Amino acid sequence: MNIFNKKKLPEGIILGVLLLLTSCSKPVAVFTYSGVPTAPSDIQFNNTSEKAERYEWDFGDGTTSEEKNPVHRYLSSGNYTVKLKAINKKNKVVVKQSKLVVDAPLECLVSMKTPYGDVLIQLYDQTPRHQDNFIKLVENHFYDSLLFHRVIQGFMVQGGDPNSKNAPMAKPLGMGGPGYTIPAEFVDSLVHIRGALAGARLPDNVNPKRSSSGSQFYIVQGSPVTAETLDKLEAQKGIRYGKAQRDAYLKYGGTPFLDHEYTVFGRVIEGMDVIDKIAAQKTNGRDRPLEDIWMIMEVIR
Repeated sequence: MNIFNKKKLPEGIILGVLLLLTSCSKPVAVFTYSGVPTAPSDIQFNNTSEKAERYEWDFGDGTTSEEKNPVHRYLSSGNYTVKLKAINKKNKVVVKQSKLVVDAPLECLVSMKTPYGDVLIQLYDQTPRHQDNFIKLVENHFYDSLLFHRVIQGFMVQGGDPNSKNAPMAKPLGMGGPGYTIPAEFVDSLVHIRGALAGARLPDNVNPKRSSSGSQFYIVQGSPVTAETLDKLEAQKGIRYGKAQRDAYLKYGGTPFLDHEYTVFGRVIEGMDVIDKIAAQKTNGRDRPLEDIWMIMEVIR
């Protein structure tokens, strides 16, 4: 029979039935996602749920959110179970979950956390000894809590001295390492443009083969570079810059006078604004920042 037929049921009963149907309605949880699921990856979650007042997300990697349409960054590859709770005014909950597969990156990547933000670094395959050594140290947590102990604005920021961990301000830094060096791996196409990662080392008079420190590195902040500067360096050093290297120097700047002097083995691909902030910090007479700037690194798998 038609329960909404007023001729058969009193109006009060009809209203009561309608209220009952409304109170029994549940929220509907629905979502999709977009983005390239290759680590590290920013995934946009698109929430099309209905009859809900608030939401609780579990991204499957230990992090959560209450935003309606969050963007979440997955740093590592893996199989993640994403859960969305849609909750209405009466705290009725419906859960929707979906599997998300994040692939491993094609490049060799390292994430570096600092007090000023995160930096993403690519390590070059063309310098395998430096790459392997850096990955080994990161995986062994060698760099965790070490400091950027030498910072020169317009030039570079340097870290990786194990003696810098918890070092008092008066302690001289810059001579520590893991007890070995890495043979130089000069590659013509890898130059000191802004964002380049390179191995620090002892000077030529005690290190004629220009071997890199086993752990200390620097990241180029750099300054503007002109074509005339590159021409002079080619004449002085007997090197030749290709079009790609010249274009990069002219566009981004760097420190070309260090080319073929120190091994470039990586580059910053995200977070140069963080390097700029570090380089801008006030320093003492030894170029050490007056406030400690720590680092924590992780290999992106």
